[in-house]
Amino acid sequence: MPILDYFSKSTGDCVNSLTGFLFPIVDAAITKEKVPCLRPDGSMSQMEVCKDEWGRTVDCPRDDDDNEESEDRNNTFDDKCCSRMSPPQYADLGKKANDVFSKGYHFGVFKLDLKTKSESGVEFTSGITSNQESGKVFGSLSSKYAVKDYGLTFTEKWNTDNTLATDITIQDKIAQGLKVTLEGTFAPMTGSKTGKLKTSFANETVAVNTNVDLDLAGPIVDVAAVLKYQGWLAGAHTQFDSQKAKFSKNNFAFGYQTNDFALHTNVDNGKEFGGSIYQKVSDKLDCGVSMKWATGSTDTLFGVGAKFALDQDASLHAKINNKSLIGLGYQQKLRPGVTLTLSAAIDGQNFNAGGHKVGVALELEP
Repeated sequence: MPILDYFSKSTGDCVNSLTGFLFPIVDAAITKEKVPCLRPDGSMSQMEVCKDEWGRTVDCPRDDDDNEESEDRNNTFDDKCCSRMSPPQYADLGKKANDVFSKGYHFGVFKLDLKTKSESGVEFTSGITSNQESGKVFGSLSSKYAVKDYGLTFTEKWNTDNTLATDITIQDKIAQGLKVTLEGTFAPMTGSKTGKLKTSFANETVAVNTNVDLDLAGPIVDVAAVLKYQGWLAGAHTQFDSQKAKFSKNNFAFGYQTNDFALHTNVDNGKEFGGSIYQKVSDKLDCGVSMKWATGSTDTLFGVGAKFALDQDASLHAKINNKSLIGLGYQQKLRPGVTLTLSAAIDGQNFNAGGHKVGVALELEP
């Protein structure tokens, strides 16, 4: 759908709602559609929205005589799911387009990921990655346990660099929509220790997150916020270094997002500019465009990517930029819980010189 159509639709919602209240329409054609929504407990679901032939939101008709249809509707939709989706965190702005360019590719590595869950509810995640160029093998292991009655989540991590990490998270208990995480890392070989206090809060209008480095010599405070209004998004991200008494980051972003379209632009420290466009063309085809440019440089990076679903178990991925770097990927769900990813990076400007990269990833989960 063209951008102007989205703009006209979003800006006309208030006018249409008011007009429908003052001049109700009788016997108008009613259409139904599924929209994502957020339950009060924070989980995602779907709800049924009805509109008349003029695009105004109206109450969905209920046919009590048709028990089969009513039962099917209750199994498909959540009538209590009445809250709208929260705006994304600042780091997730432009995520839909970024996923088109990043997911489905593992250039130059052989990767194996395994996820499992014990009967007591402890989730285990392990992974091993072999870099073809450096020959380095990196492995990691993490466990996660949730105490749902208290809103607590405990996560322990270890990797082959011999770094230990522990996260303690409490969500929606101090306040609805508030998430607080205490994160700590320790390297036994060097004695290095780090600590961070992270908070995030989100409702229908705003999403705010903070990150404070627990350094007694002077913490680094990172704050970001995103505002949402009728699909429009505006965000700011700043970072203050208390040791140097200066702001090390001043980033701004602006965008527009719906279920099948996303526009994102950003300015980082007044020097780096970027933007992306995401469009869900159909149920099988997702497309993305990405642009980056920095002041003092005449080099602009421009890329186009696409994901095409062959069926529910297989998909093709492709991307290319203005430097003739081509990325190709193929994902196949071999069986439930087993996904194989094959990818290749090709330098189109030096095709005969070699240096191309291939990658293989296997993901196992219950």
